[in-house]
Amino acid sequence: MRPVSIIGVGQTPVGEHWQKSLRELAVEAVQAALADAGVERPDALFAGNMLSGGLCEQENLATLVADFSGFPGIEALKIEAACASGGAVVRAAHMVVASGAHDLVVAVGVEKMTDLGGDGVTSGLATAADADYEAAHGITFTALNALLMRLYMERYGYARRDFSPFVITAHENGVHNPQAMFREAIDEKDFLDSPMVAEPISILDSSPVCDGAAAVVLCPTEKARSFTERPVQILASATATDTIGLGPRKDPLWFESAYLSAQRVYQQAGVSPKDINFFELHDAFTIVSALSLEACGFAERGQGVRFAQECNIHRNGKLPISTQGGLKARGHPVGASGTYQILEVVDQLRGRAGEAQLGNVRIGMAQSIGGMASVAVTHLLGVEV
Repeated sequence: MRPVSIIGVGQTPVGEHWQKSLRELAVEAVQAALADAGVERPDALFAGNMLSGGLCEQENLATLVADFSGFPGIEALKIEAACASGGAVVRAAHMVVASGAHDLVVAVGVEKMTDLGGDGVTSGLATAADADYEAAHGITFTALNALLMRLYMERYGYARRDFSPFVITAHENGVHNPQAMFREAIDEKDFLDSPMVAEPISILDSSPVCDGAAAVVLCPTEKARSFTERPVQILASATATDTIGLGPRKDPLWFESAYLSAQRVYQQAGVSPKDINFFELHDAFTIVSALSLEACGFAERGQGVRFAQECNIHRNGKLPISTQGGLKARGHPVGASGTYQILEVVDQLRGRAGEAQLGNVRIGMAQSIGGMASVAVTHLLGVEV
């Protein structure tokens, strides 16, 4: 397997794109990424997406995007891994380039969620759960996460207000991202006053329904500098799974898939959690942020919330997270979110994050989670020397 680098990135703003279709969003991101890389035509295109069939009545998505990008004849495949689809599509592209099958591959994550009413989106998202034993009984992902948050609070002695640093930090960082859906700072009072969705989860505990697309271009590391002066190498890439439902798990407050995928990338890259400069985690709900920090080895069991309370997750902290707003403030167009994370890590490592730029970063980590952590995709990226 040969080393792989990212040589170009592109994105659309995240928001409610009433005037743009699914294909238009994807093509816009693909064209921007190829222009950034200086590539006219890729060898292959992979599209990460979760809901195009159910919400947009469009499957065969990768072929559609390749067609309207002006690349007939290339290999094109759709990659689906629930809300981890954006991370999974980058992993698929990485494996193809690493294997030598292709030299130039574009991976695009795209989702169009706002054209259908709330019930339709909720039903679509529920397809990532166990259809027979969870979704069929009407339970939603918000409700499942509310159960986890309540259990966490009772087991470890936290109050709801203790989760506020995750949301405050995400919105504070989103202010500096011109592509983010929400660019307004909030405080603890805003968090505590936000309306409940499924107690103890409120609106401000939850990432928004939105549209967007992000794309990255990959090539062999040995050829990367012929395209750009600032390539970013994929140091490690891994996927792991758990039971699809919460019921069979020994401990629902342990994200085994996140743990396994993180351990695999640490082993591949020869690093440990202390070597990671910043972390784009899957903050779809505040409870997920806490459990992800614990599963990935940044905090002890039951200490993920305490880790945030001690200011470790702020941009000047021990481990900055959600550096450009995360899923909470940048937005969570589900099939695209993991690709946005990769793009944001690349921008940080290239020094192109604008007002959101961190100082002195060499290794960034991105983790995309699907379902109730039934699948997790983790990447480590580093600046080439």
